[in-house]
Amino acid sequence: QLQLVQSGGGSVQAGGSLRLSCVVSGGTFTRYVMDWFRQAPGKERELIAQIISSGAITYLQDSVKGRFTISRDNVKNTVYLQMNSLRPEDTAVYYCGADRSVSRTPNQIDYWGQGTQVTVSS
Repeated sequence: QLQLVQSGGGSVQAGGSLRLSCVVSGGTFTRYVMDWFRQAPGKERELIAQIISSGAITYLQDSVKGRFTISRDNVKNTVYLQMNSLRPEDTAVYYCGADRSVSRTPNQIDYWGQGTQVTVSS
């Protein structure tokens, strides 16, 4: 059973930066496509970034392009989300997800991290 443990997040002022990490255990990390989703209050969980085993980024939501980047370390079994130039509208709970295929919707994701709150104040 794959386990995903997130760290990072917290509160920051607009324009600031945060980095989220997600450590994967219990399986072969390179078999999984890794995703970052977020869910704001009253909204659906949405995909913001996706990376395949080679390190190629297969999805980056338009609203975060130029500000966020996703990366993975296949030795450390970790996926990262570097968030720069944060805006109040980025406030949400962020989740990492893992799946054997390229998926774009939450119901297709097999494994989830526990979620971490990111709050951006103006």
